[in-house]
Amino acid sequence: MSFEVSADAYTKFMARFSEPLAVQFADLAGVGSGGESGDGPADGSRGSQRALDVGCGPGALSAELVRRLGSICAVDPSEPFVLAARDRLPEAEVRLAPAEQLPFDDGRFDVTMAQLVVQFLTDPVAGLREMARVTRPGGVVAACVWDRGGGRSPLSTFWSAVDELDPVDGESSGPGVCQGGLARLFAQAGLAVALDTELTVRVPQIGFDEWWEPFLLGVGPGGDYVLSLDEDRRAQLRERCQQLLAAGPPVVSATAWAVTGAVG
Repeated sequence: MSFEVSADAYTKFMARFSEPLAVQFADLAGVGSGGESGDGPADGSRGSQRALDVGCGPGALSAELVRRLGSICAVDPSEPFVLAARDRLPEAEVRLAPAEQLPFDDGRFDVTMAQLVVQFLTDPVAGLREMARVTRPGGVVAACVWDRGGGRSPLSTFWSAVDELDPVDGESSGPGVCQGGLARLFAQAGLAVALDTELTVRVPQIGFDEWWEPFLLGVGPGGDYVLSLDEDRRAQLRERCQQLLAAGPPVVSATAWAVTGAVG
């Protein structure tokens, strides 16, 4: 599985879901609220909270954090994503680094967040421990992942079609993707779970060609799978996906598990 793809490819693939999710996720973590996550102003305006976005990608969550706080830090292990985030958000300090080796001192941040990242980490528990390390005592670590195990991710239709034609362990596996899984990872990392909930976004359905194109760009597990197919099997999968989408609702919902933890 690879995310060494262009930022534009990933944006086409996920941004219409990840950007509205970022608004809810930042609210959940108390960013800009003046609440338990830091010293931000009570009126929700830009303040002095120090925030880190781990696995920032092209900057969906980072952009929301910058909107609220003015400046933030962010990291991602993909160089194309880091360059894109830097171009998009000159207010942010964006570094090339994996979650498991964050290049920051202990206790630097008031809130450290990972949106749609934990399930792809080489070592999710180590990544969460690093997030806790760079967060001050009393600060907040927050993470969210799509409910792939419950079939409520933006890609559930795709994986349903895959399963009909070629049963694989595609969407339902992975760290934290089932109910309670993300909270268990927090506990293994030594973080006291403050809140374990779900966040749902709803977006209009798009045309099929626009929906299918990102799979041909090799983004994530779905893109890897499509590129692994021969021409005939790819055509079969495309046809079945088109049938399922045509029968679906005009507004698509996707749900993520979201957990916040307090740093002791």
